[in-house]
Amino acid sequence: MQELQNRLAGETSPYLQQHAHNPVAWQPWDKQALAAARASNRPILLSIGYSACHWCHVMAHESFEDEETARLMNALYVNIKVDREERPDLDKVYQLAHQVLSQRGGGWPLTVMLAPDDLAPFFAGTYFPREPRYGMPAFRDVLKRVHAAWVEQREQVIAQNRSLQAVMRRLEEPVATHEALSHAPLYAARALMEENFDDEHGGLRGAPKFPHPDMLEFLLNHADAENDTRAREIALLTLRRMADGGLFDQLGGGFYRYCVDARWEIPHFEKMLYDNGSLLALYASAARLDGRFREVTIETAEWLLREMRSPEGAFFSSLDADTNGEEGGTYAWTREEIHAAFEDHAEGELLEHFVVARFGLDGVPNFEGRWHLNIRRGIEALADQFGMAAETVATRLDEARRRLLDVREAREQPGRDEKILVSWNALAIRGLAIASRQLERDDWQQAAEAALQFIRDHQWRDGRLLAVHRDGRSRYEGYLDDYAFLAAAVLELLQCRWKTDDLAFLRELVDAMLANFEDHEHGGLFFTAHDHERLLHRPKPFTDEATPSGNGIAAQVLIRLGHLVDERRYLDAAERCLLAAASSIERAPHAHASLLEALREWLAPGETVILRGEESEMRKWQAALREARRRQVLAIPAEAPGLPEALALRKPQGACVAYVCRGFECSAPAMALDALLKQ
Repeated sequence: MQELQNRLAGETSPYLQQHAHNPVAWQPWDKQALAAARASNRPILLSIGYSACHWCHVMAHESFEDEETARLMNALYVNIKVDREERPDLDKVYQLAHQVLSQRGGGWPLTVMLAPDDLAPFFAGTYFPREPRYGMPAFRDVLKRVHAAWVEQREQVIAQNRSLQAVMRRLEEPVATHEALSHAPLYAARALMEENFDDEHGGLRGAPKFPHPDMLEFLLNHADAENDTRAREIALLTLRRMADGGLFDQLGGGFYRYCVDARWEIPHFEKMLYDNGSLLALYASAARLDGRFREVTIETAEWLLREMRSPEGAFFSSLDADTNGEEGGTYAWTREEIHAAFEDHAEGELLEHFVVARFGLDGVPNFEGRWHLNIRRGIEALADQFGMAAETVATRLDEARRRLLDVREAREQPGRDEKILVSWNALAIRGLAIASRQLERDDWQQAAEAALQFIRDHQWRDGRLLAVHRDGRSRYEGYLDDYAFLAAAVLELLQCRWKTDDLAFLRELVDAMLANFEDHEHGGLFFTAHDHERLLHRPKPFTDEATPSGNGIAAQVLIRLGHLVDERRYLDAAERCLLAAASSIERAPHAHASLLEALREWLAPGETVILRGEESEMRKWQAALREARRRQVLAIPAEAPGLPEALALRKPQGACVAYVCRGFECSAPAMALDALLKQ
């Protein structure tokens, strides 16, 4: 067999391109690589990671750039490298296999050895060091031992593979319920969230600390629906601690991925588009409850547009955790660097004092001898300390923040993954749309529209989505999340401004999603389309992970759109999805926040308000209706063409008229704003 060569140079993924010059003969996951493994009867070493992953970079430097390790890998395996952001289907399958084989959670980099004939894994792990440490064996020893097992214990390996595949098949078996849907899971989830709540720091107890925006949104909605003040307290304390701690970039805006401690103090420094899209929506919708949330919304949106927006209007995927191999190197400060930033400023001494007091820089450094900035004193406390008006302190702190940000931006910056993913862009579009309405920022709405237009121009072909775009190439058939998240984003944009064309596109998206992903026999939606490459397992994801469940968001969209356009088949599909997910929800209700929101909507539909009339008057009415969380408000101009029958029946009358519906129950049209607000 001809010796394999590294084939990653022509790939679209920046992560794969980072490995294009490794001495390892990396292959992309494609027919050629899989055929080479079968022809040589060599096991596949599958390595899955992503560009912003710190430990992926560590393992690459220690092992994949090492000539001796590469020779061993090339001799014993066909080595395949996968970007989990381009191929989340493969990542879901082999993370689950890792969990079954090792009986513990996975992570990245994921290292899996597969049989070449059926692609079943017989060994799985994550990061392995070059030399034995952290209680882990050296990677070269793992390579030798696993290959020896493949050669010398083939029958046991095959038997294990059969057992694993049997487990996978059982996971695929439908467990739908025939019981009526009820509120019980909502209350069970609410109780579990409080049971695991960290009363001091917010979030779930322990470390590491993840933001869980879907869970927080569930709690805020539950608080409104049930007048549950404790649920609101839990959510708001968490939002405040995240905003003031190290999870939030206090200078540049935007959120890091998670914190390694229980106090939200020191993050893992990568910044992901999906986190920031979801958190932007969450903080914007909570901005009326706390002025700090308004600041966070503004700073996150500004970061998104400043650092993550492509020249064509779509959004890039992530920023690395590392700068030149140093985690958090761009973001940390010494006291000397803080002092130098203000040396030549007319009020430098005062601004430095503000910064030191604001971020508590008069104590012991909190990050490897340097400071990662966390807010230690609020504006009012600083005003008392310095004997100034709170407004003056806030203005000076903004000036100091801009000064420090200018200094920081002159440093070496972390790498940016510039591929464009439909699903993550959809979360950003949705976040910008919600933020634009809540804070009345037309520029954010325009940015959301530009990103949507990019996707329609470059990643929507022949009625199907292509998941990834980079360097002028769009590829990979879209996954469930691409359709569901984008549909949710379009639904939010329609509430910013009406475009009948966008409603038509939304219905095309939803129809394509149902045609290509729905399990027509058992309900729910698969992660991959019916004509997708057949893999070891076909996931039907119900639980929320780092992003919300595609089934949960799909069900929410189906319910809201079904009621909006009076399309019963959308509602029937949503009900089938909820019934299919019922047993999964029952096992761990708090892990299904997005599906629980769909269940809440199914059992007690939120208000839909259709405004018809003159645009200037409708804007006033929209502003007055903004505060309620579970309310859709669509302002449809009197002259809007091509409306579906359900909306065309809501005819304009006078300068503005409002039609208020809950599900299929609608009240008499309101001809005056006062009457509408009373209604």
